[in-house]
Amino acid sequence: MAVIAKKKPNKIDYPTSDGKPMAETDFHRVLIVDLIDRLNYWYADDPKTYVSGDLLVFYEKGNRRKHVAPDVFVVPGAAKKLRKNYLIWKERKRLKWITEVTSESTRNEDTAGKFILYRDILKVDEYFMFDPFGDYLHPQLKGYRLVQGDYVPIVPVNGRLPSQIIGLHLEASGRHLLLYDPVTRKYLPTTQERADREAQRAEQETQRAEQETQRAEQEKERADSAEREVERLRHEIEKHRRRNGA
Repeated sequence: MAVIAKKKPNKIDYPTSDGKPMAETDFHRVLIVDLIDRLNYWYADDPKTYVSGDLLVFYEKGNRRKHVAPDVFVVPGAAKKLRKNYLIWKERKRLKWITEVTSESTRNEDTAGKFILYRDILKVDEYFMFDPFGDYLHPQLKGYRLVQGDYVPIVPVNGRLPSQIIGLHLEASGRHLLLYDPVTRKYLPTTQERADREAQRAEQETQRAEQETQRAEQEKERADSAEREVERLRHEIEKHRRRNGA
């Protein structure tokens, strides 16, 4: 009796790009990249929190069309590593924090389609929207928290929207989105601010090294001068002895 081999199901190749640009303008792109960088800095010592953005997130196994690419998202409990895309059923960790940087081409999707998707399907705990130009959102920063299956607006505290998921407060400042640490009462530095601080620290270290070198040279010069003085006195003593018939 012939044994019929079972046909293996075809492996689905989930795409890594949807063909859409990362952001509508350079300003939006820089803001997104910097926000991802600051969150990675915030979670630098946590290997089990994944921060990413503009990455295809697939939420229905076997369906290549069921995906979304949030501007910035955080997944607590997911390993910190580089990925081609994010498959929720494979990772078994859902997105808990999302921020969309709203523009003219995304405003309707951010406030309607994605709003419903994040609330009803992905069940994202906190969803923020930021409009850097203040043209489409009023106020320009909005935040929602999932409460019993519905999104409830997050109430501002001292002009900032507190996030329970990441432990930071979000604040709109002109065209910039600030992240405030309520524990240290300081803002998370931007990429440029950290670079400036590192450059300043390096300059200070260089100056300290130069000062140490200068002090060492001065000490050596004083030691050499003292040695010359000792040698001179030795010669003087020797001459004095000879004059006195020693």
